[in-house]
Amino acid sequence: MFEFKTIKIIKTNDEILNNLKSYKYKIVKGKIKTLSNTNLQFVSHVQYIITYPTTLTILEYKVNEISNKPFYIKEYKQKYNLKEIKQILVKISK
Repeated sequence: MFEFKTIKIIKTNDEILNNLKSYKYKIVKGKIKTLSNTNLQFVSHVQYIITYPTTLTILEYKVNEISNKPFYIKEYKQKYNLKEIKQILVKISK
């Protein structure tokens, strides 16, 4: 049987939380887990689930990428950076 041990809980991004104040949303914190008896690590993403006025799921990955776009919007199926996420949230609120 596989046993996982949580090493670290990933914190949420304060800048996104400031922009989400006018929405109804739910947050699922990410975790870094390790598989017992190995050195394999698994990273789950932070989810920002907006439920009102629209339905939107923003995933934040804590991975160093070359493209510098750590956010992914599930409904649009594209990667974004923080500046682009802020612009999308402003457009949705109008």
